[in-house]
Amino acid sequence: MNCKSFEIKKPENFDISQIFDCGQCFRFDRVDENTYEGVASDRYVKITQKRDKLVFYNTDEKEFQNFWADFFDLKTDYSEIIKSFADDKTLSEAAKFAGGIRILRQEKWEALCSFIISQNNNIPRIKGIINRMSEKYGKEIFDDGKRKYYSFPDAKTLYKAGESEIFALRTGFRAKYIYDAARTVSQNPRFLCEVSKLDTKSASEKLIKIKGVGNKVAACTLLYGFARHDAFPVDVWVKRILEKYYPDGATAHLCGENAGIAQQYLFYYERCKNNVYINKLPEKNKEK
Repeated sequence: MNCKSFEIKKPENFDISQIFDCGQCFRFDRVDENTYEGVASDRYVKITQKRDKLVFYNTDEKEFQNFWADFFDLKTDYSEIIKSFADDKTLSEAAKFAGGIRILRQEKWEALCSFIISQNNNIPRIKGIINRMSEKYGKEIFDDGKRKYYSFPDAKTLYKAGESEIFALRTGFRAKYIYDAARTVSQNPRFLCEVSKLDTKSASEKLIKIKGVGNKVAACTLLYGFARHDAFPVDVWVKRILEKYYPDGATAHLCGENAGIAQQYLFYYERCKNNVYINKLPEKNKEK
């Protein structure tokens, strides 16, 4: 295993468990109470959060500055965003509770494909499909002696594999949607670039032309893959939140430039209040 590492002072509004437990990413797993490991693009990393610092294993300062700082959206001032929510009691409370969340800047194609896979699915199954897909059609990028890690397959590779092979990965009804997305992106290599140049509403409309991509998948893709913080994904949990806390209609914050960040705070806050967690600590690593 590569032992290189890089350490930084923990940024404000950064909590590793909140970042990876809010449903925005499927390729990172909890190792112990303060450590996660996983893959982003073609890079493997293990991250440990200590009281006042973060340690990134299998990376160095150059790679951190060139990739991970952007991936974790470290240039955005989340404290100012939280302050802007002060006039909304529910959202302000949620933001204080979940203030360590940062919106990850994930690879665009992977975000699109991952959230197609997420439809009517649960986290373990989503991760299972993505892992099988990556192992079969991605490239090996890291081997720690216990497990091999793979990059997410590109659209052209999945398109060439065909719908039946995608179905064989136990993707179910999603196979035809994944295949159509792969076909769309591989036949028009500028498709995702074209999406990125549009305003959020027009970008969503373009994504929805792909079979199986509805408003929620499009919003998730834009929020997590295109850094469109104004995109506001609505799932069952968010519908309940809106009905419970905003019966008279969404406030301006839920329709504004940071609506997606607000959604993540509310989503994480409400799930934790109901004791629903995404990445539970592995049984073998729990303190006895």
